[in-house]
Amino acid sequence: MVSGASRGIGRATAVTLAAEGASVLLLGRGEQSLAQVARECDDAGGRPETLAIDIAEPDAGARVLGECLERFGRIDALVNNAGISSVRSLEQLTDADWQEHWDLNVMAPMRLMRAAAPAMARQGWGRIVNVSSSSGKRPGRRNMAYSVTKAAELSLSRAFADQFASEGVLVNAITPGPVGTGLWMAPGGLADQVAEAQGISREEALAATARGVPVGRLGTDQEIAAVIAFLCSEAASYVTGAAWSVDGGIVPVII
Repeated sequence: MVSGASRGIGRATAVTLAAEGASVLLLGRGEQSLAQVARECDDAGGRPETLAIDIAEPDAGARVLGECLERFGRIDALVNNAGISSVRSLEQLTDADWQEHWDLNVMAPMRLMRAAAPAMARQGWGRIVNVSSSSGKRPGRRNMAYSVTKAAELSLSRAFADQFASEGVLVNAITPGPVGTGLWMAPGGLADQVAEAQGISREEALAATARGVPVGRLGTDQEIAAVIAFLCSEAASYVTGAAWSVDGGIVPVII
């Protein structure tokens, strides 16, 4: 199961897993976008199914697991990728903004894990990968609510890892840095928002962001998806409770 599968990292992850022969349940709110990704997964050699759902709904975990078991008979891997981000100063962040980030970045993955992990434990094998952020390791000022809730997602990942490791369910997180998906590059996306906040051009905002990454560029969705696919695989059989940096070196510590 891949949440936020209709675009960006979620889309790339779903197609990458499909290319490995996986059956993939694509989760997202837009039926048409999911249908397009399903066609890409089918072309890649996987077996895709779609489920249009708002994973922030309180009953989403149980509903999604039920659909997965009905369609595929089991659940082997869960990728919690859905999330939001925007450039907001502390003064601009409202209580509603904080709650929205908490619901999507913490409660939604928690509910999906709470449903999926016991089902995986019963079959003695499972993988969960939570897509956090480099901001969860090194809080930024672009959006404090995003940083704080992504840090909470890391703690959530470790707590579930400790709970289920002995039952064959391995839980990890990844922490991407800036990635050249629609979240950054689309009109009105983070590149435009950073430019507006700093009074510079879009091109200057992107160049400054790239300079802040030791490898000198933004990442690609395929680079993030490759790490997720590894953590979902049998090859990652001795990895759990980790927060893998996939950020081009932007967080300058080894954690």
